[in-house]
Amino acid sequence: MTTQNIPEDTAVQHRTRLRKMRAELPEDQRSRGALLMRARLFTWLNVARDEAERAGNPAPKTVAAFWPMADEPDLRPLLTQWTEAGMAVALPVVRERNAPLAFLPWTPDAELRPGPYGIQEPVSGPELLPDVVLVPTLGYTEQGDRLGYGGGYYDRTLAALRDRGHPFISIGIAWSCGELDAGYAPAPHDVQLDAVLTQDGWVPQAPLQGGTGGTTLHTYRMN
Repeated sequence: MTTQNIPEDTAVQHRTRLRKMRAELPEDQRSRGALLMRARLFTWLNVARDEAERAGNPAPKTVAAFWPMADEPDLRPLLTQWTEAGMAVALPVVRERNAPLAFLPWTPDAELRPGPYGIQEPVSGPELLPDVVLVPTLGYTEQGDRLGYGGGYYDRTLAALRDRGHPFISIGIAWSCGELDAGYAPAPHDVQLDAVLTQDGWVPQAPLQGGTGGTTLHTYRMN
């Protein structure tokens, strides 16, 4: 039987179940899992940049990350590593409800303040267009379909980046317990991600990976 994330009551059931499973992860597994994700992301971006430069293509320079909410994987040590390596790192800012997010620059000494949902946001800086967008993800499928938190911010944001003609790679960051069953069907407005990264590895594969079906920085996989 096909599982729909619409109507809304069905989506709420999925989110409630996945939030509970995520909250029950033991702290040692959470800590080790986040470490594995940070290591895989660091290696992946280095390889992606090297391969792009060898091929004469633009290398990713700006990464839009996120400040973790409770129970989300904590990528903050990696963000510091990236800034030290010369990458531009940005965090999302809610400037208007029910609108796309803006991405403002972040550094370890950047001034932050709580946004409308209590998540830390940069106070100032020019809006950046990211080459890589790390997307907080509650549930996911093997095809890269994402179940978020219900606000639609990232669906609107990724669609807006596409409409601007800006090339980017979207990577969902999720715990592996968030995998949805094979019958799950995304809603028409849901954006399909280029890949999802969990503590167990990439789903379905790392972006920019060579071979048939490998994502490039100039493609957008949208429903």
